[in-house]
Amino acid sequence: MENATLNQRIKSFYDQSTPIWLDTWGEHMHHGFYGLDGSEKKDHVQAQVDLLDTFVEWGHLAKATKVLDAGCGVGGSARYLANRFGADVLGVTLSSVQAEQAAGYNQRAGLSHQVSIEVRDMFTVQASEGPFDLIWSMESAEHIRDKQALLQHFWNLLQPGGRLLMATWCHRDTPPPLSQVEHKLLDRVCELYHLPPWISIAEYEQLATTIGFEQIKTADWSDAVAPFWKAVIQSALKWDRMLGLLKAGWSTMKGAYAMQYMTKGYRRGLIRFGLLQAVKP
Repeated sequence: MENATLNQRIKSFYDQSTPIWLDTWGEHMHHGFYGLDGSEKKDHVQAQVDLLDTFVEWGHLAKATKVLDAGCGVGGSARYLANRFGADVLGVTLSSVQAEQAAGYNQRAGLSHQVSIEVRDMFTVQASEGPFDLIWSMESAEHIRDKQALLQHFWNLLQPGGRLLMATWCHRDTPPPLSQVEHKLLDRVCELYHLPPWISIAEYEQLATTIGFEQIKTADWSDAVAPFWKAVIQSALKWDRMLGLLKAGWSTMKGAYAMQYMTKGYRRGLIRFGLLQAVKP
């Protein structure tokens, strides 16, 4: 029941906020990449595409045939993978608004035969719907309460030799333990973005190892993506965007308010953007 309630809050948040995001930023609902040190000046929409390109290269992904995009938004990554590798992609989202928008994007891109976006919990996906040789998780794992169960589920869905590529919001590695001030900041972000507690990228690595994944690699791209939040805040402060926030509703307005905590978390080294690559032997 607790997870069902969390899913309902996540669904409501993205149903309300997706239209204004699409109007401002387009189909990629994730961070941008500004060079590993964050110093590259570039168009912010291009930075989002660059994140995908660089992530694929970091993961040494040379091919993909059957892909699960777990937490796919409106399918920006799903279409990217279909175009780049000729893959068949199943994307799942809790938001019916996102799935409806994705169908339009798929049709306009001529990819309706390759990319399917469905409204469902990622835990309902069965191995028989694959077999999947790639599971792609772009900024969605932070929404899942039981991280070990998530990685175990991904393991169960992958075929032998299949690869998991995950980018997710994390907190800094410990020790030292998180301070009371750090806990308070994270709790505020989680409250406003409907997120369960986070873990560190080192903890993701340990969980993957325990489950049995091999060729595990992690990275911290916090500096590379941190400039994106400033760009999002600046876009939100434009008059027409502020009107859009008001129309979108209270949940979306709270999400916009949370951006200040995200920038503060990055600046303090508390909030991290973690990458995980793992292969099922």
